Amino acid sequence: MPQMVKAIANEMHIQQAFLSNSTIHTIYFGGGTPSLLSLEQISFLLNNIHQHFTIASDAEITLEVNPDDCTPEKLQAWRNAGINRLSIGTQSFREEDLKWMNRSHNALSAIRAIEQAHQASFQNISIDLIYGIPGLTTEAWLQNVQQATQLPIQHLSCYALTVEPKTALSNAIQKKLLPDINTDEQALQFELLMQWLPDAGFQQYEVSNFAKPGFESKHNSSYWKGIPYLGLGPSAHSYNGQWRQWNIANNSLYLQSIEKGIIPAEIEELTPSQKRNEQIMIALRMKEGIYFNQLSNLFSSEHKAALLSNADKWINRKLMEWLPEVQQLRLTTKGMLYADGIAADLFETT
Repeated sequence: MPQMVKAIANEMHIQQAFLSNSTIHTIYFGGGTPSLLSLEQISFLLNNIHQHFTIASDAEITLEVNPDDCTPEKLQAWRNAGINRLSIGTQSFREEDLKWMNRSHNALSAIRAIEQAHQASFQNISIDLIYGIPGLTTEAWLQNVQQATQLPIQHLSCYALTVEPKTALSNAIQKKLLPDINTDEQALQFELLMQWLPDAGFQQYEVSNFAKPGFESKHNSSYWKGIPYLGLGPSAHSYNGQWRQWNIANNSLYLQSIEKGIIPAEIEELTPSQKRNEQIMIALRMKEGIYFNQLSNLFSSEHKAALLSNADKWINRKLMEWLPEVQQLRLTTKGMLYADGIAADLFETT
């Protein structure tokens, strides 16, 4: 871990011009388990960020944490170091779900972590919940959501359980050792979620994300709005508006490359068509959808007309709606269930 922290700081030095000396508005410690880092290591990385980049005075600085890594002492230390937002990996408040997902924490420790974070003066706390878990009934899902909204949180990310190929979960399902995912049940739980959360003061602003007013994730919103970003460390992805790059996943090869002053990354330069497709995909995941008058200059009047024409079948099926007075194309509540598929259908193919 000390080697990796030093290498990430060295990568900052090598990459400091990637964002064209822009002011940084969000910093996110995520992927893996960054809450395992010592306070000294987190402070070291933050100090290096401030040395190499211009950071906005009101920057959102998020740390992903596991509930069982949270103690009053650690929480206060993180707060004092400059972390002002926590993303707590809750996933469920039901013991049976947590055991099924092989999580190390229990429901009580998740609740305790959230309450202690609030007591440590964190006023921007996000948690995640997973639905569509085998055995999770509609009633149990409602109880999970109600428990979440009764806690001092401001942001909620909700994801359907997915089964990745070649994983232990996938193998167990194939061997009939565990039940498979019920996609109809997942869809119902997602629809109910969109009905329940507004009553608790949480507004959906992206397919999987809900927030109290003013607490939308600035960091994730930057991804969804196509704002350039720099990722540091193994597997980290970056985007500067012209090309994407992603670092090698292998830890030892990453360390060796950084030691030589080389960024071990692959680069993909985006074509105008790819950029238009990304704008469509990103915008449709947002609740507000696509405002045609805010599309980039890559969209000619012909491109806009083709996009609207291709959307007709989804509008007719009540999965999208077109508001001509404000030139807005967006998914309906039902359409949110099929966001990625609809976006892919609207992509340019040439």
